[in-house]
Amino acid sequence: MKFESHGQVTLMQASVTWHRLQVGACVAMAIFITACAGPMALTVPDEAAQRSAQAAAAAAAAQASALAASEAASAAAAAAAASAEQASAAASAPAPAPPAASAVEAPVDPLRPEVTVDLTDRTAQIDLWQRVRNGFGIADLDDDFVRRREAYYARQPDYVQRMAERGSRYLFHIVEEVQKRGLPSELALLPFIESAFNPQAMSSARASGMWQFMPATGRDFALRQNVFRDDRRDVLASTRAALDYLTRLHRMFGDWHLALAAYNWGEGSVQRAIRQNQKAGRPTDYASLRMPAETRDYVPKLQAMKNIVANPQNFGLSLPPLQNHPYFLGVPIARDIDVALAARLARLSTADFQALNPQMNKPVILAAGTPQVLLPYDNAATFVQALAGHQGPLASWTAWVAPKTMKTTQVAQQVGMSDEELRSINNIPPRMLVKAGSTLLVPRSAQRQADVPEQLAHHAVMSLAADAPASRRMVVRAGRKGESVAAIAKRYGVSAAQVAQWNKVTATSRFAGGSTVELHLPVRAALAAAGPRSAKAGRSSARAVRSAKGGLRVAEAVVSTKKR
Repeated sequence: MKFESHGQVTLMQASVTWHRLQVGACVAMAIFITACAGPMALTVPDEAAQRSAQAAAAAAAAQASALAASEAASAAAAAAAASAEQASAAASAPAPAPPAASAVEAPVDPLRPEVTVDLTDRTAQIDLWQRVRNGFGIADLDDDFVRRREAYYARQPDYVQRMAERGSRYLFHIVEEVQKRGLPSELALLPFIESAFNPQAMSSARASGMWQFMPATGRDFALRQNVFRDDRRDVLASTRAALDYLTRLHRMFGDWHLALAAYNWGEGSVQRAIRQNQKAGRPTDYASLRMPAETRDYVPKLQAMKNIVANPQNFGLSLPPLQNHPYFLGVPIARDIDVALAARLARLSTADFQALNPQMNKPVILAAGTPQVLLPYDNAATFVQALAGHQGPLASWTAWVAPKTMKTTQVAQQVGMSDEELRSINNIPPRMLVKAGSTLLVPRSAQRQADVPEQLAHHAVMSLAADAPASRRMVVRAGRKGESVAAIAKRYGVSAAQVAQWNKVTATSRFAGGSTVELHLPVRAALAAAGPRSAKAGRSSARAVRSAKGGLRVAEAVVSTKKR
């Protein structure tokens, strides 16, 4: 958006003398010129247009002094002429040419794009915490679970302070979205419970982001997860998805406590618990259902945080002051740009930039998949101006699609980088093949200068396969006295870690006597271990034979020709 200052031509009153009229006209035009030449928010000044305006203004002043047939008439004529000249200058001034590397537009508030954003506005001093308190609407829960969570938070003021400070980046926008939907503002506090307001949080169950979406649930709510980005970590997209999901759960259960339990435990689990209570003639409210300890503690955690926000002094805690205006703005981008460069142009550390744009999986932002970046309120204009004046390439990386299944060394040689760097930037483990159709991040070159197209930005995948000889699956039995994982591995020339992985045990485990052990051996080794019959048949069941040392025997070994 564009903000301009307007000069105002003020002529002397009709009663002034001819000399004072001339002086007044000159002064007025000087004011006009100064105002027009002043800085304009979010725009790059056009020097040619300013010089044109100054020349027109000088001509207007001269004409104003010459047209005074009478003092009163001269004043009126001068005012009209000045206005006409200003309009003519504005109309005739050449339109500024766009920068060669134009990649951004004016910043906007992503949740309120229709509202004019004035980056110099400092009037939004309302306490955001009070706004949250005023929007509370979920029935209070008051039990021992709540008391325990309150005591837990009260004992850790540093932890509460860190959560609140981290959440200060996102809370205004979450509250805006919650209240725009007419939802209770307690929901804006849910990231305290889910992730401590850490948008890069990842649970052991692979739930990710500030709202902790599982991969499948994220896909259900249009959160893309691909090579280049994971929208479960996207601040705006995940907030939209979480509130969509919570709204659906509330419509399903008609109760916020049950909806929150379903958000944590799963809607199917809550429905089954309700049916069980109905059959037993028991109440079906949240407190009456049988549920896991984590879910039993879930709503009390939120209630405890609600109580702390409502009256922090009651718990010996303090909350950092939060103002009721956006912490960040959305800046549209039209070209791919490196994360490090974007952070530098915005005068942010990479960590601070990634705190607002945590969805990026790679060191480059793809405009086709991420059309805007989020920047702090005070850094948005800095970024726009710095980007407009940036000379040189914006991105040093691009996408490359494997035409066939290849070794990483082959790929590295073809794209002009080391094997180690290729595997590091693309998170490829050692001894893996890159399968045909996989999308990798590679350096730009003279032949690879174009930005990544939308199809790849949205749907890029990477598939890997083990770079190992063709193998066959076979099953052996441990001797009657039992065998250790290490002993079996040594006997068949594989590692203990491999045997442990194939059988879902640890490398220090021991197999009981007569128990089956799964192995995956190179074809020749598998045939030799299975006996001469398997050498003639692609798939057979060999009778048990005792091994040379008697420790293991191949028992009804299933020898498969299928490659892994």
